[in-house]
Amino acid sequence: MSTPSVQLYSVRDAVAEDLNGAVARLAEIGFTKVEPYGFAERPAEIAAALSAAGVTAPSGHAAVIDSDDAEQIFAAAEQIGLETVIDPFIPSDRWQTADDAARIAERVNELTAQAASHGLRFGYHNHQWEFTNEVDGRPIYHSFVEQLSPEVVLELDTFWATVGGQDTPSLLRQLGDRVQFLHIKDGKVSGDIATALPSSESALVVPDALKAAFENQTPAGQGDVDVRAILEAAPHALRVVEFDAYSGDVFAGIAESFAWLQENDTTQLDGTDGVTA
Repeated sequence: MSTPSVQLYSVRDAVAEDLNGAVARLAEIGFTKVEPYGFAERPAEIAAALSAAGVTAPSGHAAVIDSDDAEQIFAAAEQIGLETVIDPFIPSDRWQTADDAARIAERVNELTAQAASHGLRFGYHNHQWEFTNEVDGRPIYHSFVEQLSPEVVLELDTFWATVGGQDTPSLLRQLGDRVQFLHIKDGKVSGDIATALPSSESALVVPDALKAAFENQTPAGQGDVDVRAILEAAPHALRVVEFDAYSGDVFAGIAESFAWLQENDTTQLDGTDGVTA
């Protein structure tokens, strides 16, 4: 059975203090894969930390869609040994119309071709507003996906899709192999978590109500998300544990998610990285 990955943003405070130590602690939990964020800012340091801990990074997050130097990001990804670069955030105010969906899809398609010249794949990671914002009576996410080239990779954040009102297992079956990565998180999916939005400038700038709602996130299997059904719907996809925030010790919460997946993720395809050619 393939072991899950973990998004390093979950332990961002530890990463800021001691990158090598943070990655080593995740390896001690049992992770053999991690998902870096903002990796283009210090690729050599990240590559060294991964090597020292004996882990790999099949995927990584970077704000490529709005970058004026995608080449530098893709070069950094090559340096680290990434296989897939994923843009994690385009704010809600840019997901309002059919033209918005077409514009973002066109940019993603262009970047996918550019990434391929570096031997990389490119994809997009959702939040809830791609599902709550509708065009012609349906979530704008569907219009976006329909305009993507087949080579584009999707990373479905299963928590945010659920917060956005989706039957996430059904959505995964609809999207099929396009989804190569699953963000696995759990917690309360109603209230401020569904209505409070981050800044339109950065996902890292959030109002107090959203910060407080993040604290209601839980290890996998302990919240409102039907994680087991989600896993069953996408046995091919690499699981990536993530917390936006956690009220307890985040390494302990990550360890609980890891243990839950090891015990309950019986549908994960044997021998897969979660990535198909």
